[in-house]
Amino acid sequence: MFLVIPALDLKDGKCVQLVGGDPGKRLIEEEDPLAVARGWESRGASRLHLIDLDGTIGGVRKNEAVVEEILRALAIPVQFGGGMRTLGDAMHFLDLGAERVILGTMAVEDPESLAPLVEKYGRERITIALDSRGGYVTVKGWQESTAHRPWDLAPVLEAYADEFLFTNVDVEGRMAGIDRDIISRVVESTSSGVIVSGGIASLEDVRTARELGARGVVIGSALYTGRMDFKKARELEETAE
Repeated sequence: MFLVIPALDLKDGKCVQLVGGDPGKRLIEEEDPLAVARGWESRGASRLHLIDLDGTIGGVRKNEAVVEEILRALAIPVQFGGGMRTLGDAMHFLDLGAERVILGTMAVEDPESLAPLVEKYGRERITIALDSRGGYVTVKGWQESTAHRPWDLAPVLEAYADEFLFTNVDVEGRMAGIDRDIISRVVESTSSGVIVSGGIASLEDVRTARELGARGVVIGSALYTGRMDFKKARELEETAE
């Protein structure tokens, strides 16, 4: 089934949406993340995308209490990521109730380190983040580029995760639309599912991602600014074959 997943990004205890991952460029800011999370659930979200940006960008998770509160409160699956640098971090949040953990830097730099996690929890509870800037995978909160192309890395990493989160940082938070070619290359490179994030600004973008074979999309800014109607986006999820 094709999924339309609302994003909830945490920064300094608030729900925010950043432009291009820049902490100084906040497109929106909401004071009560738990209320936002419950709102998405009540509106029919089938999964929530929850990210600790302080952990992702600064390497220090400042929002753990909020994350725990959201995991306890919601009945729908939550995929959580942000600053998890060790197996212990990942296990901690899986044990707290996250349906999936999203691993980026650790997975890219040392994929074999994920083997114990796969053995204990299974590939289906691991999502590997492939964040791309200029066509190359980035790590450490989009701060450092690697020499890897996402479509080259995906088939190597699929042994450790049944799903990838592909974020095109070049269009993230800008609501400028998606890059068909790069999404197509990533989707076609792996037998694991691909969730597309970054730049999704319209229902047509959602349709395009679905047509290209993505498992789903994560939508942030377009929903929070009212540019996209979540109900109409969910209709695309429900009608997917």
